[in-house]
Amino acid sequence: MTIEREDQLDGLKRIGLIVARTLEIMRAAAEPGMTTAELDAIGAAAMEQEGAKSAPKTTYNFPGATCISVFPAIAHGIPGSQILRKGQLVNIDVSAEKDGYFADTGASFVLRAQDAKLDALCRDGRRALQIGIDAVKVGGALNAPGIAIEKFARKHRYTLIRNLASHGVGGALHEEPGEIPTWRDMSERRRINEGLVFTLEPFLSLGAGWAVDSKDGWTLFADKPAPTVQYEHTLVATRRGTVITTLAA
Repeated sequence: MTIEREDQLDGLKRIGLIVARTLEIMRAAAEPGMTTAELDAIGAAAMEQEGAKSAPKTTYNFPGATCISVFPAIAHGIPGSQILRKGQLVNIDVSAEKDGYFADTGASFVLRAQDAKLDALCRDGRRALQIGIDAVKVGGALNAPGIAIEKFARKHRYTLIRNLASHGVGGALHEEPGEIPTWRDMSERRRINEGLVFTLEPFLSLGAGWAVDSKDGWTLFADKPAPTVQYEHTLVATRRGTVITTLAA
């Protein structure tokens, strides 16, 4: 989506705030002993209360309101009977629609425990996302965030999952300009036009480089059993600066 009017930005901000708050509510509610289905129900209720609809469910008939991935799963995990355990690396991805506008956000965290290695990975996952956001400029290269993210990853001896990309969003969950690499891809020649709405969601890993399908047709695992985190925001590129629509106020 490319916005042209202030009311479009307002609509994107409204749904962005809803998904951000839903993610925050789910993360705060996550407890050892809870099933991922129970956690998903909390997210579904939060979205419903705000008049929003789950984007993966309405767009792809995904069997859950949100995606909850518990390591070794890294993305698109189906909520179900899996019981959460203290110290697990968990990722929650929330995307929703309201009044025709879509937003998408996600975050990883260690459940109710401290783990020096995983805590550092989570910290640096957030840093990688912010470095990518800082590289967004109207008229700049669409791959500038990916180049900046990969530079950071290499410096700190991380790898990136290279088949899970960022994407256009706003009028649909996935739309033009299609997939956007969050790694260095010198074949990417597109530019960031004013008003472009898209996600940034690097997958930072301690050694994995590829996501592989599972038997359930949804859940993705890393090609190596290496902890992997994802942090995601929905952005709007403007000449006044990059607007992050998915910040919880």
